[in-house]
Amino acid sequence: MIPVTVYSEMTPNPSTMKFVANKYLLPTGASVEFENKAAAKGYSPLAEALFDFPFVTKVFIAVNFVTVAKTDNVPWDFITMELREFIREWISFEKEVLIAMPSQIQHDAPDAVSTGESSSNSSAPQPNFEASPLDDAIIDLLDQYVRPAVANDGGAIDFLGFEDGKVTVMLKGSCAGCPSSTATLKGGIENLLKQHLPEVKEVVAFNA
Repeated sequence: MIPVTVYSEMTPNPSTMKFVANKYLLPTGASVEFENKAAAKGYSPLAEALFDFPFVTKVFIAVNFVTVAKTDNVPWDFITMELREFIREWISFEKEVLIAMPSQIQHDAPDAVSTGESSSNSSAPQPNFEASPLDDAIIDLLDQYVRPAVANDGGAIDFLGFEDGKVTVMLKGSCAGCPSSTATLKGGIENLLKQHLPEVKEVVAFNA
């Protein structure tokens, strides 16, 4: 058993809570999201166990935190401490957090579109984009200005592709379904990319 501390943070999305550990859970740049227990089975024992709580609706795991989404009928005040202690004990006893990445993984490779490993575990297939000359520049801007802020809010953003002036991204964790995500996408990310890259006309989120 190793000493582990876990603290909880509210996120801009009222249905999610971020649980931050003082220990790395996944490799840098990696994240994975599970929509239900069946999707987590065989990939993440931690996520699978969290879905045993009847109020858990989604689990997102990143480098050093877990974001949990809940049903609306249970207030966070009643369950935050229970979830925090459960996650802390799981990590303390060195139980498996992730044993395999789902098949939709996007590898961090020079010829890949995404800069990180990811999975949405959703039924809708991600669109396929041809590589464009702007991909690297877009990824660099997202990595430098957007990704840290999104992670701070308990989520992640994956670049999927650029085509006909449109940048398509996927929002995960607390950012998916967040009431303020549209404003962030249009007012923040879209303006940032337009400012640096005149070829960018619009930023849209792929909703799996």
